[in-house]
Amino acid sequence: MSHSFSIVSEAGRLLNSGQTRSIILTGNIYDLYPSCPNFDDLDKCDYVPITQLLCKQWDLEGIIVVVYEINGPIRFVNPSHLSKVRNAYIRWRAYETGKLGDLKGNANEAGRVFDESYRKAATNSGLALELMRQMCMCSRARSDKGAFLAENLIILIEGIDMIIPEAPITQISENDRSRVMICQDWFSDPGFTNGNDSVVMIAESRSLVHHRVSRLPQVLEIEAEAPDYQTRLGFIKWYREKEKTKSGEEKIKLWSDDETLCDLSAGLSIHAINQLLKAASHSGEMLTSDTVIAKVEKFIQSQVGEDVVEFKKPEHKLNDLVGFTSLKKFLEKELIPRFLTSGPEALPGAAISGPIGSGKTFIFEAVASEIGMVVLVLKSIRSKWYGETDLIFERLKRVLKALSRVLIFIDEADTQLGGVGADTMDTERRLTGKIQGMMSDPTMRGKVFWLLVTARIHLLSPDIRRPGRVGDLIIPILDPDGEDREAFVRWMVEHSSTETLTEDECTKILEETSGFSAATFASLRSELKAVSYRKGEKLTVSEILEVLHDRLDPAIAETRRYQTLQALLNCTRRQLLPNPDISEDDRLIWKQQITLLEAKGIS
Repeated sequence: MSHSFSIVSEAGRLLNSGQTRSIILTGNIYDLYPSCPNFDDLDKCDYVPITQLLCKQWDLEGIIVVVYEINGPIRFVNPSHLSKVRNAYIRWRAYETGKLGDLKGNANEAGRVFDESYRKAATNSGLALELMRQMCMCSRARSDKGAFLAENLIILIEGIDMIIPEAPITQISENDRSRVMICQDWFSDPGFTNGNDSVVMIAESRSLVHHRVSRLPQVLEIEAEAPDYQTRLGFIKWYREKEKTKSGEEKIKLWSDDETLCDLSAGLSIHAINQLLKAASHSGEMLTSDTVIAKVEKFIQSQVGEDVVEFKKPEHKLNDLVGFTSLKKFLEKELIPRFLTSGPEALPGAAISGPIGSGKTFIFEAVASEIGMVVLVLKSIRSKWYGETDLIFERLKRVLKALSRVLIFIDEADTQLGGVGADTMDTERRLTGKIQGMMSDPTMRGKVFWLLVTARIHLLSPDIRRPGRVGDLIIPILDPDGEDREAFVRWMVEHSSTETLTEDECTKILEETSGFSAATFASLRSELKAVSYRKGEKLTVSEILEVLHDRLDPAIAETRRYQTLQALLNCTRRQLLPNPDISEDDRLIWKQQITLLEAKGIS
């Protein structure tokens, strides 16, 4: 069964069982959906919007399907049903007011009210909601002669987030409040909840719908996810078959087969795949993998926002790294293999900690390059607009679920991911909680991997640092020492020195560069090259030492020491520590040193 029909089936199950009479359909609601339950009969299949699909599937005997969208008329899928509902409404209103005497006059008045309300509903969404609510009341009402309307109503309301948008009740207009109250009364009415009529509201996110309606316990949600593999493959085969020439020749030329195109198009909507195939059909040129990948990147950024994510394509590899000998062995033998697997042994992610300037980002960009999977850099998921943060997260989650394998890279993770404590803003707390849930989601294990890079590992929520999330592996990146520091020294001077350093010369430079970070070595390498360029010749060791001696580091030594201690204290592998035989007494000393630095205002 296609993914679209799972949505129809889920909605039907909820409504037929009586669990609810009001559903919010969210998620991938602006896409196209196959009108056939299976993909084995392509000639009879078509791709339609979600509302059209629901109308087609629910336009059955005994059911009247009604569609409404803001600034549009109340539309009956079967036009003959309008008169049927109008006549039932007139009889109901006449019966309700019949005690006043003039039944015929009451009927005429009811007809006039219905016609006027129906006409004005096209430009007045509040009046439209009230009329549809009364249609439901009419549908379930009965007289001595039986029901006024034999059929049950299914009402589809498109763009419900535009009709009753989420906002504090004190900040919305009187008309908005009126529409919220109509919906709240409608869906809370025991007569409606226990009746046989149903309302399906359509919005991209539940968080965009006013909370007085969306949070009603009787209002349930169904999420339409991004197209899965079978849905994408079905569309590709359907479209290519449709586009064949009269002689049966393929108009769309692929660099590979349908299945490979389907794999690479993971993350795209059917609309976006449709655009790709149309462009290829029109141009007659071969559709290449680079074109598909570029389309995926552009589409995901358009959905989530260019200020939220970017695609990372680092070119350097682990072999390009200077020093970090034991760390590189660990990454090659343990981390990368567990990122490349898709079974239960796969890592959900890892946290990378260490002082500023230690090379964390550069090292793990190399890891991303080695892995070769899609790398999404999460820049900022928060929005200044009310309710937008939740929507951005939901879009991101849909994209991640659709991608086959993806690495999420979050630099400065302590600022990107807040806490969940009482002193944290509600939006930030909600966002952090949702990301934590994604990290431990078993359906995403082996598909989505998280790399959290931060100099302030202690500021990450303990819930993120726990085992089962990135707490499975917290890696400290420390300043180079021993042979690694000597490798940095030789790398620093390799393009500016007159000749290869002797052991004595290297020792002198090592003494002058005591405590230098990877970033400091890189900065000095650049400076020495600049001095050599200005001079017009290579530098002697004495001249190099003179440049080094002139260098003064900024007053950040205690801050870097504090960050180093936190990285050591939070490390989850003994083999990654300078001394693997570390004892609890040693860890206690680190804690005491941290306390002393905090007493001096270092954090």
